[in-house]
Amino acid sequence: MLNAVEPYSRFTDFDISLFKSGKHYKLYEKFGSHVVEHKEVVGTYFSVWAPNAQYVSVIGNFNGWNRASHSLFSRWDSSGIWEGFIPNVGVGETYKYYIKSSTGEDLEKSDPFALRWELPPRTASIVADTFYEWKDDSWMANRHEHNGIDRPYSVYEVHLGSWARNPESPDEFLTYTQLAHKLVPYVKEMGFTHVEFMPIMEHPFYPSWGYQVSGYFAAASRYGSPQELMFLIEKFHEAGVGVILDWVPSHFPGDIHALYRFDGTHLYEHADTRKGFHPDWKSYIFNYGRNEVRAFLISNALFWLDRYHADGLRVDAVASMLYLDYSRNHGEWEPNIYGGNENLEAISFLKEFNEAVYSHFPSTQTIAEESTSFTGVSRPVYLGGLGFGMKWMMGWMHDTIGYFKEDPIHRKYHHNEITFSTIYAFTENFMLPFSHDEVVYGKGSMLRKMPGDEWQQFANLRLMYSYMFTHPGTKLLFMGAEFGQGDEWNFGQSLQWHVLEYANHQGISETVKTLNHLYRDEPALYEKAFNFTGFEWIDGGNANDSILVYRRMGHHEKDDLVIILNATPVPRHNYRIGVPSAGKWKEIFNSDAERLWGSGLINYDAVSTEAEKWHGKDNSVVLTIPPLGAIILKKVNSDAPPKYELKR
Repeated sequence: MLNAVEPYSRFTDFDISLFKSGKHYKLYEKFGSHVVEHKEVVGTYFSVWAPNAQYVSVIGNFNGWNRASHSLFSRWDSSGIWEGFIPNVGVGETYKYYIKSSTGEDLEKSDPFALRWELPPRTASIVADTFYEWKDDSWMANRHEHNGIDRPYSVYEVHLGSWARNPESPDEFLTYTQLAHKLVPYVKEMGFTHVEFMPIMEHPFYPSWGYQVSGYFAAASRYGSPQELMFLIEKFHEAGVGVILDWVPSHFPGDIHALYRFDGTHLYEHADTRKGFHPDWKSYIFNYGRNEVRAFLISNALFWLDRYHADGLRVDAVASMLYLDYSRNHGEWEPNIYGGNENLEAISFLKEFNEAVYSHFPSTQTIAEESTSFTGVSRPVYLGGLGFGMKWMMGWMHDTIGYFKEDPIHRKYHHNEITFSTIYAFTENFMLPFSHDEVVYGKGSMLRKMPGDEWQQFANLRLMYSYMFTHPGTKLLFMGAEFGQGDEWNFGQSLQWHVLEYANHQGISETVKTLNHLYRDEPALYEKAFNFTGFEWIDGGNANDSILVYRRMGHHEKDDLVIILNATPVPRHNYRIGVPSAGKWKEIFNSDAERLWGSGLINYDAVSTEAEKWHGKDNSVVLTIPPLGAIILKKVNSDAPPKYELKR
């Protein structure tokens, strides 16, 4: 049969050199399917990396899925690239690559660089483009003002398929466009500075929550087109909200149509199962020592920052990448060349990834989900670190939830759990996460982790969130937690929005909203989030009363805040605390306010200091501390009207 593919290439010799050395970071401009004009005819150029194939062709509706009619040409330069131009094939055409392996195996594979996939459970690639007339120039030009590590950074983590569903058809997903009209104004109203999407790269298996990615360059088709996702991101930018994408370079599924054994060999995954198979997730681990695979992954990271204007990447499961013995028993892993358990190839890859991101997109952020004591995760590569902008503070999360689960009468025996984090809080640029992982698999919702009767559960949750927002570090809260959903997260249905009809849940929502705006308004809460000079214990040792008193500081003393937490249901009247300086101190937040569904034990009037030494300070004030409550004090500036007025 006469071949209907014409010779054509988008690769230069320099491109090939960069690809083979692992230094080509924009492979999405070359690989995949691209509509072009060739010899005055419009068609599609296809290219795919399959170095161990003996034959590759493009199959699709346009040729009746005929494996013989449209065979690609193998490049002469030993790059392993197959390519060619097919006339009269355009945007919207479905296709796959037919690959005959070196051993004669017949494979039909989706395009690793496809920009769009069929709606699951179908798995063909679709010829598409990422053309979009962006209207977020102002945001992009000034993104550094919103996205720096010395700025307020409060993240709302969202699973798009279950944040909300079509109320008339609960099994129907909201589209990217519908979410732009519902999710964007909600996030803005709640005061979050950023939103984080759990993986929206194409994943045919919906129950994986997006963490079993098959189409790394394609937006999940169940929610709409690439351009509709761009519209959603643009609307967030118009609202002054940054967008972080969850990115999964740690593993991929063994779907026969996708990356696994792509050309009949272990092309993307490590051939040694001790390095290439993940026992927990039954998935496959990228071969970080292979140059072409490193270029594929780094190109993918830059793709989402480039084409989709993402403001950051949260990198999933970094700990599983760093250690050869992660979740493996003795004898199931092989030490590195120095006899250690560190995965040197993965460490090298992560450093290169971060250097590439920050050199190409300096106003973005990379955030590591990393749960071990590996040093320097968020330190620059030139100082020996991995180069991430931030790291999840998993120890803080476990200790905090563990402490608040305790009945208040027992908390005095666990006081060190709630104070321990400040010992290491400034060793990394930490983000404090209450993420999706804490509200699944029988762990219960954030609300149901709290002890006591109904009033105490809600008071405890308001107190814990107050602690989170006043603790050093940036913040992350998973959807549903911001209004105290009663049931744990279920990816198969909408959040339980109906509970907002009740005052107790409204109180949680209003607490989070107030804390978000307070966090954004008060420089002491963010200017030195990662610096020990921004935090001081005033009284961290009162275990018997389960009371914590600490100071948060910014660049100017006038911005200082004093935070008092009472982790028992006993109100403390005439309670004396030391304060940094003499004058009047006013309560600017109280988690026990009636509008938050508290008991209303509030210090309405500013309190004047007394020259009585207390807590190592020359001056002190006497206050009423509410039960299971948090209060924030700020010194009154006589030259300016108060920013916060507590209603009687």
